[in-house]
Amino acid sequence: MLPLEKGGWGDFDRTSRDTQLHENEMITTGETMIEERIEDNIVIATLNDGRTNAFTLETLTQIDDLVKRVNEDDALKGIVLTGNGRFFSSGFHLPMFLGFKDHAEAVDFFLKEEEILINFFTCKKPVVSAINGHCAAAGLIFSMAADYRIAKFHEKIKIGMSEIKIGLSLSIAQNEIVRFGLNSDKAYRDVMYFGEMMGVHKAKEMEIIDEVVNDDEALISRAKEIVGLWIDTPNRPFITMKGLLKQDTVERIHKGLADETWKDALHCFFREDVRATLQFVQASMNG
Repeated sequence: MLPLEKGGWGDFDRTSRDTQLHENEMITTGETMIEERIEDNIVIATLNDGRTNAFTLETLTQIDDLVKRVNEDDALKGIVLTGNGRFFSSGFHLPMFLGFKDHAEAVDFFLKEEEILINFFTCKKPVVSAINGHCAAAGLIFSMAADYRIAKFHEKIKIGMSEIKIGLSLSIAQNEIVRFGLNSDKAYRDVMYFGEMMGVHKAKEMEIIDEVVNDDEALISRAKEIVGLWIDTPNRPFITMKGLLKQDTVERIHKGLADETWKDALHCFFREDVRATLQFVQASMNG
């Protein structure tokens, strides 16, 4: 998560339930809300916490429940994940990180997060990230876990991965999934090491996103079109093809998680310099 200027769209600081639902019926659940509606048998899931659409454990659990429902219900064709307001998502809810009591609690959170991220990455049906606003950190990680990324054009929308500037690296699953989405070591280097928050057209040039559209209506319409194009074929071969495409990445993730040394990196949440940076960022977001 990164600080924003107050007012307007803001700019990112450089330092820094089933198919019983009727069409267009809305569900709102949890403290950090995900609103769902079904259009053309596609679930439109909207991140909406009233501010920056930050990811909490409750958000992750709701996403996991959604993936399970879509996997199990043949009538559902796929998922479009989007956000409400000026943000797609600013990333993880920083007070959650600052509130870790000890290393064991941090490990417990990331064990759950990794499993949920893998499940989202391997959802059997098409998943499209419809980026309506600022997209950073976990927001971009989950977008990279989607099968296709579309962004709405607005001159102030910023997309990027700025973890290096706030003292954080990526977890095993996060790292592998971002690398998969960027499709080359060089692209990974440029996105991760520079930590730049960039406009949508530069993000497309760097192949972080696949398409840019002009407005919210086109954003959701095109995302639904992609889902339909990929799943509405005889025998739905997309499901097998997607599984095979992502199989090697998933195996590497499981191998990495089996090596307990990844947990050592989570001590970063208790370093004074990292905590001070996270507190500064959170204060900027609140300000």
